[in-house]
Amino acid sequence: MSRISRKLRKWTTDVLDVPQDIVFDLPRLTLIGNRQLYIENHRGVIHFSSEQLILAVTEGKLLVAGKELIIRAILPEEVFIEGIISDIQYEGKGNIG
Repeated sequence: MSRISRKLRKWTTDVLDVPQDIVFDLPRLTLIGNRQLYIENHRGVIHFSSEQLILAVTEGKLLVAGKELIIRAILPEEVFIEGIISDIQYEGKGNIG
């Protein structure tokens, strides 16, 4: 992403009060306790097992670890998982913002 494009996107979020996840196409996570996780703006499932979920996101990967993980619902840009969630990691490719 060019420097001008980043500055324009930053200006858009600051001045127009548009959420950064929309402008920068970032994943949005909603965690309910350690039992449910709703993820928006993913780009596909890379790996899934009962102990790990790896999702592609615009600027890298999102890793979710736990036990008894199941996918309750999956849509083109949304996924809802349940289980005992013990860890969430974001592995980014670059600098956002």
